[in-house]
Amino acid sequence: MTDVLTRNPAVTSALETRATASNAGATSALTETRLMAAGLTSEIGGNRSVMSALNEDYTTLHKRIHDVEWRTVAAERGKASVTSMLGELADLGFAWRDIAQMVGVSVPAVQKWRKGEKASGDSRARLASLLAACDLIASHYMVDEIASWFEMPLSPSVPVTPITLYAANRADLVFEFASGHTDPEVLLTEFDPEWRERYRSDFEVFEAGDGNRSIRMKG
Repeated sequence: MTDVLTRNPAVTSALETRATASNAGATSALTETRLMAAGLTSEIGGNRSVMSALNEDYTTLHKRIHDVEWRTVAAERGKASVTSMLGELADLGFAWRDIAQMVGVSVPAVQKWRKGEKASGDSRARLASLLAACDLIASHYMVDEIASWFEMPLSPSVPVTPITLYAANRADLVFEFASGHTDPEVLLTEFDPEWRERYRSDFEVFEAGDGNRSIRMKG
């Protein structure tokens, strides 16, 4: 019976027409899907580029405004006496050596200021800026016990702390570290592109069989 039907010219033509229409419909649907996907890819890619540009613009704007606020607060802080500013920093928990390092003077100079000796205008401004930085970090980024936070390494086994950054006039990296918006290793690379090699160690910390942490050679 099937053989008879397929030999019938009319039936054969109908079957071929149906198959051709079916294939054409499938091809049309596939083409439409591809065009839609291509359109979405272009649209989303364009939106992604716009968002990336906006993110960069807002990041730059935020840093500028943050810097303006820092300078404004520092100007207010600078109205206090040097002795008073040193007392506030000490109350926050900063060691005299750390204050001296971040202000850019010697420990004996800080000790003289504590006794009432006069500090230069530049040193007074640096003390005020340090206090203002602490104010902003505590208020904007909710950092408690700020002096010990300044002593915290950006990455394990790397002796670079916010104190190190601030003393190197990279307060911008200190603020960025406090914000948590950037990977600390990215900040380290910006501060010192060779930090991985500089602080590379042949030793590693591991948990010994007794549960205590110990040190051994790597590899």
